[in-house]
Amino acid sequence: MTDTPCNGAVIASDEFCRVLNLLCPMHVLLDATGHVVQVGPTLQKLRPDAPMQGRRVLELFDLQRPRRVSSMADLHAIAGQKLHLEMRDAPHTRLKGVLAPLPSGGGAVINLSFGISVLDAVRDYALTSADFAATDLTMEMLYLVEAKSAAMEASRQLNQRLQGAKIAAEEQAFTDTLTGLKNRRALDYILDRLCHDHVPFTLMHLDLDYFKAVNDTHGHAAGDHVLQQAARAMLGQIRKNDIVARVGGDEFILLLLDLDDRAVLDGIAERVIGRIEEPVPFNGKSCRISASIGIAFWSPEACLSPAELIEQADMALYAAKDAGRAQHRFYDSGAGAQTAAE
Repeated sequence: MTDTPCNGAVIASDEFCRVLNLLCPMHVLLDATGHVVQVGPTLQKLRPDAPMQGRRVLELFDLQRPRRVSSMADLHAIAGQKLHLEMRDAPHTRLKGVLAPLPSGGGAVINLSFGISVLDAVRDYALTSADFAATDLTMEMLYLVEAKSAAMEASRQLNQRLQGAKIAAEEQAFTDTLTGLKNRRALDYILDRLCHDHVPFTLMHLDLDYFKAVNDTHGHAAGDHVLQQAARAMLGQIRKNDIVARVGGDEFILLLLDLDDRAVLDGIAERVIGRIEEPVPFNGKSCRISASIGIAFWSPEACLSPAELIEQADMALYAAKDAGRAQHRFYDSGAGAQTAAE
């Protein structure tokens, strides 16, 4: 092709192609038979090892809409309409385009773009701003998408940190800071949930014996240390899903889920008391305490509120203390009194 008519004038092909490359780097220049004469540098970058010149345009691209196009005459008939194309060889990049016929039957120019698939194209073909026309807003759009993605990622990370801080704050609000056990607020919530969900459980109300003497004799630091060791002793005797809460200075409540076997509970209570009775060394001194335990049962049939259940366990606890401390008692709902452990 030596020259190309345009608006009645004759423009040298190299000048014409230079203009097309500058303004339309994704163009395809066709001759009158539909063969490719020139492709824009960005379009050729999609197939760097497969020159397109000399091939029929419909062999390179599958025209998906409008359909039933098989010749150059058919292409001329749809000039000015939006074209939906896909490259026939892999990767099957989808493109949008519009065909403009050249005067005097001198062929046509198809200007192409990536449309909404531009993000994939930039990634797949490592395109840069130099691959788009200076007036193309694609890069500005990509910058906006990048900025939006960065903002969304920053927002996601912030939300994760906030969620983590919220969880930590909630955990702190439900945790006794000295022992790491649940606190009274957590216990009230758990009791309400268990009763609402009709989960049977046993409640042990434990009170440390002779704890005041440790504080009076060895100081509050020793008392704090003893409380921490007592908490470890209790946790060491229960199952993973059971719960221990510190509800007062030296008062604790243990919740044993789906367990009402008195023989098993006898063993747990005795082991807890035995562990707590072990001397606790502190600054070269030996701190000695014990524990008394009152035990009550909750079941869906009992129709007891959490407060009523704790009151029953308190009554059993007082019976254990009255019996000499360092032992446990069950609340006997049938007899309306406390019974000693067998």
